[in-house]
Amino acid sequence: MSNRPGHCKYTKDHEWAKIDGNVATLGITDHAAELLGDIVHVDLPAVGKAVNKGDSFSAVESVKSVSDVYTPLSGEVFEVNTALNDNAGLINQEPFGQGWIVKIKLSNASEADGLMSADEYEKFAAAEH
Repeated sequence: MSNRPGHCKYTKDHEWAKIDGNVATLGITDHAAELLGDIVHVDLPAVGKAVNKGDSFSAVESVKSVSDVYTPLSGEVFEVNTALNDNAGLINQEPFGQGWIVKIKLSNASEADGLMSADEYEKFAAAEH
């Protein structure tokens, strides 16, 4: 597993959120990408879609299965990573870099308070093995 960025927040569903002001970049963790195997397709939401914390906003298809991706924060999708249309494997290669899925404008930034730190997530993911 790669080192997880300490500036991100994490969920028990293996999503990460990098928060910068009122914008959050969202993706799945290296742990999730490893469990899924080679990712071959990502369903991206429409720009402008309103999402509520806990909603499925995307689906990631691998050679093994299809998994929903849930938003850890509420807001509105304002950018999607269209590079994933041509190379969904970016999620496997760089889940915290070029493999991000969406960026949302936050409607309730305090929701981030309930997410795990990198250290907390590291312990959680290790306990799952």
